[in-house]
Amino acid sequence: MTEEPMTADPTPAAGKKGVRLSRVELPWKNIDLSWKGLRGVASDLIRTRLDKSGGRIRLLMLGLFAAYIGIGAKLVLLGLSHDQPLTLKVAADQAASGARPDLLDRNGEILATDVKTMSVFAEPRRIIDKDEAVELITAVLPDIDAKDLRARLGSRKGFVWVKRQVTEKEQREIFHLGLPGVGFFPENKRVYPNGPVGAHVVGFVDKDNIGIAGMEKYLDNQSLTDPHVAGFSIDPDSLKPVRLSLDLRVTHALRDELAAGLTRFRAKAGAGAIIDVNTGEIIALESLPDFDPNDPPDMTKDPTRINRINVGVYEMGSTFKALSIAMALDSGKVNLGSHVDARDSMRYGRFTIHDFHATHRVLSVPEVFTHSSNIGTARMALMVGVEGHQAFLRKMGQLDRLRTELPESAEPLVPKHWGELNTMTIAFGQGLNVAPIQALMAVAALVNGGNLMAPTFLTRTEEQAQAVSHRVVSAQTSESMRYLMRANATHGSAGFANIPGYYVGGKTGTADKIVHGHYSQDRVFTTFMAAVPADKPKYLYMVLYDEPQGLPEDGGYHTAAHNAGRVTGKLIERVEPLIGVAPVQEFPTQPFPLLARLGFGLDADRVSKE
Repeated sequence: MTEEPMTADPTPAAGKKGVRLSRVELPWKNIDLSWKGLRGVASDLIRTRLDKSGGRIRLLMLGLFAAYIGIGAKLVLLGLSHDQPLTLKVAADQAASGARPDLLDRNGEILATDVKTMSVFAEPRRIIDKDEAVELITAVLPDIDAKDLRARLGSRKGFVWVKRQVTEKEQREIFHLGLPGVGFFPENKRVYPNGPVGAHVVGFVDKDNIGIAGMEKYLDNQSLTDPHVAGFSIDPDSLKPVRLSLDLRVTHALRDELAAGLTRFRAKAGAGAIIDVNTGEIIALESLPDFDPNDPPDMTKDPTRINRINVGVYEMGSTFKALSIAMALDSGKVNLGSHVDARDSMRYGRFTIHDFHATHRVLSVPEVFTHSSNIGTARMALMVGVEGHQAFLRKMGQLDRLRTELPESAEPLVPKHWGELNTMTIAFGQGLNVAPIQALMAVAALVNGGNLMAPTFLTRTEEQAQAVSHRVVSAQTSESMRYLMRANATHGSAGFANIPGYYVGGKTGTADKIVHGHYSQDRVFTTFMAAVPADKPKYLYMVLYDEPQGLPEDGGYHTAAHNAGRVTGKLIERVEPLIGVAPVQEFPTQPFPLLARLGFGLDADRVSKE
């Protein structure tokens, strides 16, 4: 007996709860089990009745139509867009140069800035005929090595540079070649509108706009540039300019006068710097030969273009006598009224110390300075002793590497075994090699009231300077050194820098160079330092020359007074008006009040030399 399927009747029986079951008949017995019959049954089961689904069909057609419209519009936009594919843009962005902040001088003049330029790139996998592409491209860009370009285009990379930072003419000609797979990408190019002026301070960058030297490298070290990593980019307009301590006008004048002296005295090299003694700001720095940062040389192949102020280490000659005499005065071993025996040369074992212009008499401390007596200075250093001498020079920053914002620096050459003979020779500037900027820093402390502060290439106020400085000599010792430098300008070896109208104080330094292990008598390194004005210094000037030659009008002398001293005088005469300091008709009546109470310093402006 065949069971009949049951279904639930939704209408309950009257008076009863629940549901009522009724019988439904299905045509199981009438089904055609052939293939044709089964297909017909399936068709009946899935057939959609048009009278009930017309709305759904119309909605589906409308959706498909909208999708086709959207796809078509996207294709049109892609066809009109000049944007590179995303993967190419990422590759190019990673390879392109990042943005950098402008470098400004203290007055807001631009020292370095970014400009937009175009670079040529290629997608090797899209270039069909690579040999033809190389031939056409090198015809427009003849400075590209064809073999190297062919190797790059033959690589499996998706992105390679063809040439960075092309000119507008080159870009136009490459564009007209119509090569598929060759395009252009905007980049930042660093430009230096002042060329070589201040180049050793400003520094330079490579093709990727990454700092290689100078303050440009400092920016990268301090993370002040666009980090330029994938997915992170900074708008150049959002990078805050960095203001340096340099004065572009003064730097130009320094370079001009140094170059003139380099030619006149036929020196191998020259350098100079000007520091604000009250803030430690470097107002100007130049080292010749120099370079144009727009087209920098390979410094490893041309060491003559180093920054001699920061990187070179030299025996500073008699300018070191300022430190030695200040040490003796500050220790209390001598005062300005003390006398030192300089009648005969000093012998130490097989070594003999003598004076260049010997007086063969007992000298007062001021006379030791104005006569630049090696003997007198050595005797005063021995009064302090070897340990005291070392401690003073270390306190003055002469025995350790000086760190500034510039990444370039040098370690002083200090004797391994420091005995009495070393103290005697180092006292007058031989036997210890330091970077000139170290000596500049120390002398600045001697004349600014006695406070030592590290030089800076960024702007700094006097209040900020006081916070980072520390006292190294007393105010009286500092005033004594200003008096001695002024006296040396009026009746000593610094007379060529005594410019009328400016209260100049100065000190010369001439050091024989070591050649083949021995001091040479005809090769010298000359230095001159001048404080202006000597009673209350604002700036300290330093000029140095490597192997200057004597002139016939100077009797053939190649000592510092005749070359570095003369150039410093011209520099003072040119720079002081630039920074708003006019010459005066009358000098101060009491320039050294502390010394006046002790009965010293009254002869600072005497013009005759004993």
